[in-house]
Amino acid sequence: MVTAKDVPADLLIKRLAEKLKREFGEIINPPPWSLYVKTGVSKEKPPQDADWWYVRAASILRKLYLAEEPIGIERFRTIYGGLKRRGSAPPHFRKASGSIIRRILQQLERAGLVRKVSKRGRILSSRGRSYVDKVVYEIFQELIKERPELIKYGSK
Repeated sequence: MVTAKDVPADLLIKRLAEKLKREFGEIINPPPWSLYVKTGVSKEKPPQDADWWYVRAASILRKLYLAEEPIGIERFRTIYGGLKRRGSAPPHFRKASGSIIRRILQQLERAGLVRKVSKRGRILSSRGRSYVDKVVYEIFQELIKERPELIKYGSK
């Protein structure tokens, strides 16, 4: 079976973001302030992509798909954090914004793609796992059409 590890991450995140916007646009939508907010203190400017909210949601879905255990907001803050430039002083690591991650996870929960595990974090629901699997399969089929030599599944 094809999993999210078998397709390029950039293709998967881009396709997931498009599908989330199209299919769950009424549930997963950026708040009005998302046009002006930075994604963390380590960033100098807000994201330039107008659909960055959906890209982050797709990235969170992929991370949850690949995780073997529940992931909490603090761990996501560390994953999406970065180095804060401090002029002539050495840079220091800073975590990403927790509010953005929390709101995206809440929206994914309302969409039924993620569920909360008490006091441990969040995991992908069965609906979320099948949703990601469908997108992965679509991408894999397109990759096979482009490069048939990639077929290694089912051949012995």
